[in-house]
Amino acid sequence: MQTSIISIQSQVVHGHVGNSAAVLPLQLRGLNVAAVPTTLLSNHPGYQTLRGRVLEPELVGDLLRGVEERGLIETSRYIVSGYLGSRANGEVVAAFVERAKKLNPDIVYICDPVMGDTNLGVFVADQVVECLLDHLVPLADLLTPNQFEAGLITQTKAASFEELDAAITRLQGSRNARLVVTSCAFPDTPDGSLENVVFEGITRTRLVSPRLSIVPVGTGDLFTGLLTANLACGCHLSDAARNAAAVVLGVLQCTISEGEHEMQFGSSIDALTPTQENRV
Repeated sequence: MQTSIISIQSQVVHGHVGNSAAVLPLQLRGLNVAAVPTTLLSNHPGYQTLRGRVLEPELVGDLLRGVEERGLIETSRYIVSGYLGSRANGEVVAAFVERAKKLNPDIVYICDPVMGDTNLGVFVADQVVECLLDHLVPLADLLTPNQFEAGLITQTKAASFEELDAAITRLQGSRNARLVVTSCAFPDTPDGSLENVVFEGITRTRLVSPRLSIVPVGTGDLFTGLLTANLACGCHLSDAARNAAAVVLGVLQCTISEGEHEMQFGSSIDALTPTQENRV
């Protein structure tokens, strides 16, 4: 089977973030994934202790050269990047994406610009934010920021849908950007809900989902993985986002029923596996 997705993200032993959240849903949809880690950690940094480390850019770059040498760029349809760990890793990823676009002009780069969220603010180094804004965001064919990250990208607060729409319109005016902005809470968002907003050309699609009592770390990584899988299977962007949100909701509902705080993929396997009910 040819590689379909090159996924460059963090990897953890415990929990589901980065590639530890994205790879299984991609594989369950019949896609072959080349998973390149930017970190090797015992768990995400939200715990009191953390083992492992951010990988050295030389190692990340070496792994990506191996991906290139095996001809995986030519056979892949998508590159996905998420948590980088360091500015140097971001620069390595940017150089790889630039090489990949030259080798395979049809390859689509999906950037999840992991920088922060509304509850925690910015949780990566300033240099990582600068690298994302200066190098990776401009390279992306599709961006999947949350509402807070969309504000960083557009240099606005983007508190209302109208403010976000105006900011994204200005961004799209300089380049042909597509975005899915996740976890949005606007003044007119229905009570007890969140929205994912799809920006494609002049079309804006607001997708409303229930707000649950837990928001485990890694839901954005899972969403982007599912979104990518749906696109690779031929779905339109709005349909791909709608289905991804529905599957994430199913995983979170299973996690709540288990009384856990980390996403429970084992008990959520029915939600993650495409069926007649949850296919796009």
